[in-house]
Amino acid sequence: MIVTGNNTKLLDSLLEQLNTVFRMKDLGSVHYFLGIQVHHHSDGLFLNQAKYATDLLINAGMKDCAHVATPLLLKLDKVPGQDEAFSDTSYFRSLAGKLQYLTLTRPDLQFSVNFICQKMHLPSQSDFILLKRILRYVKGTLEMGIGIKASTDSTLVCYNDSDWAGCRDTRRSTGGFCTLLGSNVISWSAKRHETVSKSSTEAEYRTMSLAASEIVWLQNLLRVMGLQQQRTPLLLCDNLSAVCLTANPMLHKRTKHFNVDYHYVIPLKLP
Repeated sequence: MIVTGNNTKLLDSLLEQLNTVFRMKDLGSVHYFLGIQVHHHSDGLFLNQAKYATDLLINAGMKDCAHVATPLLLKLDKVPGQDEAFSDTSYFRSLAGKLQYLTLTRPDLQFSVNFICQKMHLPSQSDFILLKRILRYVKGTLEMGIGIKASTDSTLVCYNDSDWAGCRDTRRSTGGFCTLLGSNVISWSAKRHETVSKSSTEAEYRTMSLAASEIVWLQNLLRVMGLQQQRTPLLLCDNLSAVCLTANPMLHKRTKHFNVDYHYVIPLKLP
């Protein structure tokens, strides 16, 4: 259990009261917790999972494999073995599930791991080739992680993007976002949409809607923690049509359903 706060006396009192009920020991500052290594420095913390990633490579028999520069290929439809089923599905699911836990401190793996986990129900030989490529990328980036700096502001900024009909099987789009509190990355996601988008504008707008709900949830969480937002959070998107639609939400035949599907985030008034 990790206990944190900015009042040393209150923390000591809490630990004493917990010790009267449970048999426990204070291990001091956190350095390793549930597979996550915590490195302290003068300006904050650095979190990574180098040991967990190394154990994963050993379990996969790829400890001494050659590393690659990217987790996925650019042309995924060119990977051989797409029509050949992978024999050991339980082994594939085990490795893919362990990669999911690695994304706790590795936002750079979020899209690739999500992509490979979509194949867990019936993996092919090409899917296993891509999974091994992700592991080879992990081999060359064992020390990568996320940094948490103390000397930053508390402004929420969210970047989001989406492809359009990227899944060749379902023609559904994949959207992703990354949320920063000042200069610290605090949440990220990359998921395939639940339904098919009729245009690239709708795919981008759908991802903006998901990112907006994430921002509202983070605002409420920060408010409970006593960290009130002083400025309106920023939601950044690179699709001009989607941005223009947020500024002038004129509903026409292609966007009639937007008002019900996506316009559910209630804006909050700052004090």
